[in-house]
Amino acid sequence: MKNIAFFLIPKKDVIFLKKNATMRQALERMEYHGYAAIPLVDSKGHYAGTVTEGDLLWKLKNTPDLTFGNTEKIHLDEIEQRTQNAAVSINAQINDLISRAIQQNFVPVIDDQGIFIGIVRRREIIEYCAKLLNENNLRII
Repeated sequence: MKNIAFFLIPKKDVIFLKKNATMRQALERMEYHGYAAIPLVDSKGHYAGTVTEGDLLWKLKNTPDLTFGNTEKIHLDEIEQRTQNAAVSINAQINDLISRAIQQNFVPVIDDQGIFIGIVRRREIIEYCAKLLNENNLRII
């Protein structure tokens, strides 16, 4: 059986933001890359949650006089994260990864000190399973 590292997209290849980045930076990064969510890290590199399009929309809706033009004044640590994308340790069991991937489009991966080291996307897990099914001539009914 594969371990989590097999599926890992390393931090250097992941779009993420510092927790003190601005709302505008998040909006622009999401638009540019076509993402609906981005992992956040704190000043020490620890995983600090995930900001989603929904989080940004709720902040916009619930903040009087907030416009796109002044979103550079709002920092991501001021925005409530309504979805908790739980991270897994690089040493966790593959079942823990799969359990989280059922609920999350991507699963943040941390080392033993809680440092963000990358993500595993649901897509790679599904592609791997499809490849196994195909190689073994199995069909899903």
